[in-house]
Amino acid sequence: NEKNFYRLVVDLQLQKKVIIKKKSLQLKKPFTITLDPGHGGLDPGAVRYSYREKDITLLAAKELKTLLDKKGYQVYLTRNKDEFISLRKRRNIAKKNNSDLFISLHVDSLKKKTTRGTSIYTLSEKASDSITAKLAERENKVDLIAGVNLQDVDNEVASILLDLNRRETKNSSSMFAESYVNIVRKNGHRILRRPHRHAGFAVLKSTDIPSVLIELGFLSNVNDVKLLTNKKARLRLLVSLAEAIELFAKKRRSF
Repeated sequence: NEKNFYRLVVDLQLQKKVIIKKKSLQLKKPFTITLDPGHGGLDPGAVRYSYREKDITLLAAKELKTLLDKKGYQVYLTRNKDEFISLRKRRNIAKKNNSDLFISLHVDSLKKKTTRGTSIYTLSEKASDSITAKLAERENKVDLIAGVNLQDVDNEVASILLDLNRRETKNSSSMFAESYVNIVRKNGHRILRRPHRHAGFAVLKSTDIPSVLIELGFLSNVNDVKLLTNKKARLRLLVSLAEAIELFAKKRRSF
């Protein structure tokens, strides 16, 4: 007898599951700078020829921010209007912004009216000279105007400098200072005879953020006043400062 055979054919297809691993795109954090216009509010800073330091530093900070914004940096100001900000709060703002660099902008005034030019200052327990020591003392006391307690300033400065973990920050601050000096000299700006100085500036006490204080010039000098109050001349110096920041940022990124 013929038998009927039924054949069941089942096609099994092994489907390979393709797993695409998405590489996490880690976007680099933009180099972040906090600009600190010195003084403000009830603290005018240096005052000469009806010009006030607090107004010039705020104007310069806003102009520098515009220059740096165009270069793609993340830039913050400790103040963007005429208000008093304590020295400690200025540092805390830089910390909150996760800053890679902190720059405090100032203009100075001396009894010696012939002194002129820009200069830059970094933190040190011991001042580089008597003039810088007096400048640091004067700047550190501005909080007293608003009744801020400064009794622990000296101890904080000493503890920071004695901590070896802060050495890199101090060295980076000095590296930026030297770059600034070299660039402003190269670009023909007037600078002090010893343009990089140091002292115990309270505003520079951040433990992990390279910090510098820049004196753009002297209100006590007629020629510097002309430069500081003329937008074109002021911008020329700020462009050089932006150049120093750009060089510093590239060096830091390469580490």
